Amino acid sequence: MLNSRLRHTVVAATVLTAGLLMTACQGSSGSASSGKDTVDVGKVAKASTKGVNGTFTDGKVTFLAPGTYTVSAPGKGDQQFLVADTTKVYGVGTICGKADTKVDAPCTPDELEVAARKGAVKADVEVKDGIATQVTERRDAQPDSASGKGGGSRKGGGSDTSENVKDSTDQGKGVSGTWFGEVRYLAPGKYTVSDQKGVEQQFLLAEDTEIWGYGDICGSTNTDEGGEGGIECYENELEKAAKKGFTAEVVIKNGIATKITDDH
Repeated sequence: MLNSRLRHTVVAATVLTAGLLMTACQGSSGSASSGKDTVDVGKVAKASTKGVNGTFTDGKVTFLAPGTYTVSAPGKGDQQFLVADTTKVYGVGTICGKADTKVDAPCTPDELEVAARKGAVKADVEVKDGIATQVTERRDAQPDSASGKGGGSRKGGGSDTSENVKDSTDQGKGVSGTWFGEVRYLAPGKYTVSDQKGVEQQFLLAEDTEIWGYGDICGSTNTDEGGEGGIECYENELEKAAKKGFTAEVVIKNGIATKITDDH
């Protein structure tokens, strides 16, 4: 319902632009006019194909009309955007999915509309040419707890989910061992780690994969008393860091990472 309306809006804008261009060609000034009205054909064409670009983190998404929303993010104010058929939507309990899972659930634009109609949804929104490429619902802050090395637990979170992410390492079939090298992103839930000779080893993530950050994935390099030290990171933080590349120790069992610890 929502996506078809957006497509109809785009088609209507295209038809309007084409009609204005034909009218403009018939005039001598390069713009269509009727009586006191003057239409700037160039502006109409640009409005139908261009818009704002950017990432709005820690925002609140509000429903305006079918296919049209605003996101209010700290330091950026309110920004209007559209949702298209190609927009990826992920939820952790409000849009869709469950809040207690580690990997975000893929939702539909219709589910986003239903949720946003009820109230503002906390989400990160990536926008290109005025159209959202991805809307990722944000989890509530997790309470700190003493766990493993250093600071509190930050399990959960992830901008993507796919068949690559397994429930546990027992589901994997592949190599086992420990690698120390550069971690790179391949696809949702799939990464590589290179050894000292530069040979890359692929691995997957599981629901119980531990992701520890000391400043590269998340967290801080200050591991002294009173410092933040190492903390468990979100999957989307791992993905963001791996798209740039970072050095880490990766423990792999059956082709699935059991623990990823960035270099510190």
